[in-house]
Amino acid sequence: MAFIDTRSAVRFATDKLEKVGLFETPHMFCDLYCLEPGQAQKPHAHAGATKFYFVLQGRVRATLGAEQRELGAGELAWSAPGESHGVENVSSERAVLLVAMAPNPNRP
Repeated sequence: MAFIDTRSAVRFATDKLEKVGLFETPHMFCDLYCLEPGQAQKPHAHAGATKFYFVLQGRVRATLGAEQRELGAGELAWSAPGESHGVENVSSERAVLLVAMAPNPNRP
C-alpha cells in the first residue's frame, strides 16, 4: 500500500506507548508512536541507523544524547547512528509521533 491515512491508524494503550507500524521496507520502517500522558520510550541507541521523531499531535520531551528538549506539533528530532535517543509525553494531553529509522534494523 502506497497511501496511508495516518489519522485512522492512531490508537492508544493504557499500559505503555502504542507503536503502530505504518510500513516497512528492507531499507527503512515508519511507525506512529501514540503516547498517553506519562508514557515514554526509554533512551536507547541503534548502531548504524538514523532515527527521527516528528510530532504530529501533543508535546513530548525528546532526549538525544545528553540533551533534552520539549517538542510540539510540527517539530522534529533525529538521532545519528549510535546516539542515545528516547521520548516521553510530559504533558497532560495525548501525543502522536511519526517515527522512521533507516536502515531498517529488522531486516538483514
